[in-house]
Amino acid sequence: MTVDVFVVGAGPAGLAAATALSRRGRSTIVVEREAEAGGVPRHCAHTGFGWFDLRRVSSGPQYARRRVDLAREAGVELRTETTVLGWRGNDLAMTSPSGLATSDARAILLATGCRERPRSARLVPGDRPAGVFTTGSLQQLVHLEHQRPARRAVVVGAEHVSFSAVQTLREAGAEVAAMVTPHAAHQTYAPFRWWTTRLRAPLLVEHELVAIRGRCRVSSVIVRSLAGASHEIACDTVVFTGDWMPDHEIARLGGIELDRGTRGPAVDLSLRTSRPGVFAAGNLLHGAEMADVAALEGRAVAASIEAYLDDKCWPRRRIGIAVEAPILWIAPNRISVDHACSPPRDRFVIRVATFLRDAHVVIEQAGRVLAETRFARLVPNRWFHLSPGFARNIDPDGGSLHVGVVG
Repeated sequence: MTVDVFVVGAGPAGLAAATALSRRGRSTIVVEREAEAGGVPRHCAHTGFGWFDLRRVSSGPQYARRRVDLAREAGVELRTETTVLGWRGNDLAMTSPSGLATSDARAILLATGCRERPRSARLVPGDRPAGVFTTGSLQQLVHLEHQRPARRAVVVGAEHVSFSAVQTLREAGAEVAAMVTPHAAHQTYAPFRWWTTRLRAPLLVEHELVAIRGRCRVSSVIVRSLAGASHEIACDTVVFTGDWMPDHEIARLGGIELDRGTRGPAVDLSLRTSRPGVFAAGNLLHGAEMADVAALEGRAVAASIEAYLDDKCWPRRRIGIAVEAPILWIAPNRISVDHACSPPRDRFVIRVATFLRDAHVVIEQAGRVLAETRFARLVPNRWFHLSPGFARNIDPDGGSLHVGVVG
């Protein structure tokens, strides 16, 4: 039986999109490779979830359960323990305890989220002992399996998720020996930093972790300041945080164009990929926004999917949006010239590589300035918004757009 929409990923974005589509009478199936739906919030025990989309603040597990309940109440079919293997023509091939199957849907939404780069991907040298985690693996051990995996830890990173890792470690009874960041300051908001100060987590700015020591278990790490001085910190655990990578394997196997900056699928303002009938949303596009912000994006892509199901129209021409250092990426990052619309939440999102004050961001096309925006302060590992008005002023034949910082 053919369904209207097949969603890959039962995190906030996928569940929110499926809920909205089902409420509009569209048959929807969501598949999830893990045994339980809900995504990353399931193992984030701290509060702060849900305000932007559900207008209530709750813990991660409570938020995940509420999102799953809303999907089921709307009539969404949830299939857990189901792994997508690749593409079979225009459909997705998958496996589950029930056997092999294909998607057989009129439209597909990829909402597979993102992951933190582990130690191996960051090319950190040294020994290969036990006791090395990402935030996600740490939180699963502590909050889902109720283990206490650390006594004294070093956290690599000082962005939002890094402070979540600190809180998880303290809840598990571990001491945080240091937080290490190459930047000149932490990249979270003041209340989070204040809270972590109460938890006694020393912050080493302009430092990087250069080696891990230990045989069976981590015994210490070597950190080096950007000025060149090195020293050793005794610990039994290392937690690598942030440095997000989209889970883009399914998109890549399907020949879908990836954006060089985000490394996720390149999407236009309606979150359409380069493959007709395939959409993408959530942290697959720009890791890692808050769960409720990803859910809002899922709700936005539902409207785009419904429009496609009604008219089967797919844009023929897309203009790329390129960024220049110190801007790392922009999302959405393509504009379909024959299908004008507004981006999700009526904004573009950018991220920068370094701290900037009085930053003058300029958007140009073929040397013509389309828009200019000044920011009092730009902070790495945070997300900043650009008004979408410039998209109405593009020249369909003028080539790619460029976003950079001048002055």
